[in-house]
Amino acid sequence: MVDRARRASADRFIFLSALAWAGGTIAYTPLLTTLLPARVAELAGREAGVDWLAWIALAGALAASVGGILFGWLSDITRNRRGWIATGLLLVTGLLLSFSQLTQLSELIAGIILWQLALNMMLGPLSAWAADLVPDRRKGLLGGLLAFAPGLGALAGALVTLPGLATGDERLWMVAGLVLLCVLPMLLVRHPAVEQEAVSDLPATVRTHRRGDALSMWLARFAVQIAEAALFAYLFFWLSGLVPGLTDHDTARLFTITMLISAPLALVLGRWSDRRDRPMAPLVGSALISALGLAGMALAASLLPALAAYGLFGFASAIFLALHSAQTLRILPRPARRGRDLGIFNLANTMPSLVMPWLVMALVPVFSYKGLFLVFAGLVALAALLLLASAGLARSMDSRNHGSMA
Repeated sequence: MVDRARRASADRFIFLSALAWAGGTIAYTPLLTTLLPARVAELAGREAGVDWLAWIALAGALAASVGGILFGWLSDITRNRRGWIATGLLLVTGLLLSFSQLTQLSELIAGIILWQLALNMMLGPLSAWAADLVPDRRKGLLGGLLAFAPGLGALAGALVTLPGLATGDERLWMVAGLVLLCVLPMLLVRHPAVEQEAVSDLPATVRTHRRGDALSMWLARFAVQIAEAALFAYLFFWLSGLVPGLTDHDTARLFTITMLISAPLALVLGRWSDRRDRPMAPLVGSALISALGLAGMALAASLLPALAAYGLFGFASAIFLALHSAQTLRILPRPARRGRDLGIFNLANTMPSLVMPWLVMALVPVFSYKGLFLVFAGLVALAALLLLASAGLARSMDSRNHGSMA
């Protein structure tokens, strides 16, 4: 009876964690993809707005990198995840509503820096809280549910920008309201206290192994995120080079289709990995399929093969990133510093946006998109090999530990 109640409580926490994470995605997707670019174009004009938007994105990425580490670490030392999440939520929604009052581009940059810090004040401790309370045997389920967050963020962006539904200011209010609806249940519901694993109780060999796993997981995500960021930014340019007359609406539909396909499959694979106790298997498989998709994109010479190859990459990489986010929680080397370590892991999400433009500018003029995609395919295949080697080492150590216990 106690086990059943504990399992039901854990499942409720997992669902509310995924819903809160979707709230974070809803907070930034409509703003960064639609509302902010429109505001920048209004203030600077369409031509100059491109450069301004790049600088705003750079400042935001740097603030997110710092904020993820800082607020995760603060939630570690204060042992109060809920308080930091609640404060971040209030600041995120308040700052969202303030953007309509900013009339200078310099004010927009300052606003985005503060907003990114607030967003990571909410999301950093939220990730660490999931690491505290979600058992390893349920992290696949968490990853599968996290896969729905990008689609919900895209749907929120489509909703608030429906023609005639809301003005610019009202759209910001709608986004803030949706974020509150998603995150507040996580804060208002009482969750079970779980005794954290003490670092001193871990054998030295296990701590060393976890550090190796953590490095492999970080490098693998970094590699996939570089390719993901490049395709997010340059997919339209690549496809329009193959098919003149292609519109941005066509590429948006392609993004939406891949997200709709990937989320349910990620949930199925996450549940499978829990039942079979094989957390790395879906990550290795989806990384290899992503590499095949990128190789197919490099070889594609017409629209249909290009769409098929991108679809393969898009749905496999979305599965990889969602399941990777959850499985990362199981291999953090210092349980007492989960928030800080997850902030460091978050650099694998923010740094690709800083690295990717330079790679594109260096490779595309010389080798065209074909060369770029082949480089990305090699990076993603290397990510799969890193995870495969890490999984093999983990199985070897587990069998050795079981043998010594026997």
